[in-house]
Amino acid sequence: MIKRTLYFGNPAYLSLKNGQMAVRLPDVEKNENISETGKEETRSAIPVEDIGIVVMDNRQITVTQGLIAALLENNAALIACDNTHLPAGLLLNLSGNHVQTEKFKAQIEASLPLKKQLWQQTVQAKIRNQAALLKRKNMEVENMERWADDVQSGDIGNLEARAAAYYWKNIFSHIFLLSDDAPGGGFFRDRNGPPPNNLLNYGYAILRATVARGLVASGLLPTLGIHHHNKYNAYCLADDIMEPYRPFVDEIVLKIAEAGENFYELSKEIKTKLLNIPALDIMIDGQSSPLMVGLQRTTASLAGCFEGVNKKIIYPTNEE
Repeated sequence: MIKRTLYFGNPAYLSLKNGQMAVRLPDVEKNENISETGKEETRSAIPVEDIGIVVMDNRQITVTQGLIAALLENNAALIACDNTHLPAGLLLNLSGNHVQTEKFKAQIEASLPLKKQLWQQTVQAKIRNQAALLKRKNMEVENMERWADDVQSGDIGNLEARAAAYYWKNIFSHIFLLSDDAPGGGFFRDRNGPPPNNLLNYGYAILRATVARGLVASGLLPTLGIHHHNKYNAYCLADDIMEPYRPFVDEIVLKIAEAGENFYELSKEIKTKLLNIPALDIMIDGQSSPLMVGLQRTTASLAGCFEGVNKKIIYPTNEE
């Protein structure tokens, strides 16, 4: 079942009532319908079990402890945004699986050769999905397809970086033929770089939360990565597993840019499109599936790899 992604960009009071998220949205203007707050309010209720992700993008949002506990119990991810409207924090369930201890033990005891093989599969899937997107834009991808085939255990040849350099040089090339913002003209991928990097950052943050949620549901620790290992990063494994899914976010941003929308700011319309990432239709293991559901297959297969019952992670393909 696909879970709902809820976005709150205005002041709101969120609480728990009868197993539902009770939402109170105070209006700015008063009228004849006066509530106890002295302002007109819009009220609604959403079943907690239907919620997958909650994005809170306003300093005047209040969430009760009862609602937080209920959301986490149902494995929902809560995202808090900063004053630039970009996701800044993520809250997840600590016990998302009924055999948590066994899952943790298998993950912690995973051998280095196994982790290197899993990273090899991950990089191959990422490069192939990047190549598929470029190919749909009638760009040359023979080199990327070759690099994907040549990835070795642990990607010791760093083909991920080589493919990324080629990919980012070309993916927005027909839009940024001449750019004063980029050295030498064209687009360059940098978290703090010029737009549409802002859209990519936002989309990746939503994707990262979706991946972390799936990992917790599969009984895994998002902190312990198979490749990423920054001691300051609490979501190393999420950053690993999201790699083959990134091109799906890139495609949304590309379509926004191609449509001529003003991507220099994160408008409400653009945020709505990016918040739809968990519901995107993808192809995984030969079947069409919403991204959030497909991710659950990916994380479950990863848990199986740690436990020795699977040899491969199930990743989506970006081919039409």
